[in-house]
Amino acid sequence: MILPCLFIAPSGNRGRGVFTSEKIKKGTVIEIAPVIVMGQKDRGLLDQTLLHDYIFEWGEERNQCCMALGYVPVYNHSYTSNCEYEMDFDSELISVKTVRTVQAGEELFINYNGDWNDAKPVWFEVKE
Repeated sequence: MILPCLFIAPSGNRGRGVFTSEKIKKGTVIEIAPVIVMGQKDRGLLDQTLLHDYIFEWGEERNQCCMALGYVPVYNHSYTSNCEYEMDFDSELISVKTVRTVQAGEELFINYNGDWNDAKPVWFEVKE
C-alpha cells in the first residue's frame, strides 16, 4: 500500500526522493511494503554492491538483512525526519508513517538509524 499522493522526484544532490502532492496529517501510515529477507551470507555479498545503500538490517538480533519493495528504498535520510519506519518481522513488512504534519510538495524523510530523531552519524557520514 502506497498513498496515491506520493511520488518520486529529483531531490537535489541526493538523487531521487519521495514527495507528497497533498498535505498529510501526523500519524498517517503512508506506505506498507513487503520485504525480501536475506541471511548473513547474502548481506556480505550485498555489502560489496550498490545495493548496500538500500538494504535494512533485519530481525530481532539484526543478523539478517532485507530489501524493501515499494518506495521504501527511495526515502532519503534526515536526522530530523518527518516520517518513521516500523519493521514487522513476523509479517515481513516495513511501514512508514508521518511523525508530524507534512505539507503538499514536501519531501518525506526517514532517519536511517531507525528512530526518527536519532542523531548518531549514519554509515555514509562516519569518518574513518
